[in-house]
Amino acid sequence: MGGVTVRVLSYNVRSMRDDRAALGRVIRACEPDVVCIQEAPRFLRWRSLAAQLARTSRLLVVTGAATSDSRLLVADLRVRVLYTEDVRLRKLPRLHQRGLAMAVLEVQAARFGIASMHLSLNEAEREYQVPEVLAHLRRLSATEVVLAGDVNEQPHGLRWQGLVGELTDAHLAAPWGGELTFPAKEPTRRIDGIFVSSGIEVVRCGVPTEMPELARASDHLPVLAEL
Repeated sequence: MGGVTVRVLSYNVRSMRDDRAALGRVIRACEPDVVCIQEAPRFLRWRSLAAQLARTSRLLVVTGAATSDSRLLVADLRVRVLYTEDVRLRKLPRLHQRGLAMAVLEVQAARFGIASMHLSLNEAEREYQVPEVLAHLRRLSATEVVLAGDVNEQPHGLRWQGLVGELTDAHLAAPWGGELTFPAKEPTRRIDGIFVSSGIEVVRCGVPTEMPELARASDHLPVLAEL
């Protein structure tokens, strides 16, 4: 990113069904430039709820929510938005629709693509979602890319390994803070992650476990990376 440091936060917010004030405080305390949200509200009043989340986080909506089936990107004012796209992934019958909220962003002349994802709970569906997600990332008009979200699988899983076949697991590159992300109250698994292309240096990445309101804000813990 040309010597520029960007803070990226990935966060499954469970449709804002928990303590919304705590959620806003957690996001603000992380001081992110960009937040990749999963399970953003996507039904009744989804636009106003997405705006509320951005406002309480002191950020602005970039793209997503219902148009990407609950993926959302929000960003700080210093982030310049060059391009946005919301896409839906292929799905199996009777399973929940999944999608991507994607953008090309610029921070102090450093340009990068970014996407928020939430893969299926169904292993067969995840199998073809991973190459589809990677193909969409390659379409972005940016040399370097960041992918963040809820994989619904742990790092030893085949689909997680499919992601790191092309991208770098940011936590392994520079661990910082906690590792486990779910469930928030007593985490036992790492199913949320941030992945970067080869030209992005990971300064540090992990779960900011020192924040006291994490268990009130969502059922997932956030992942924060300095890139």
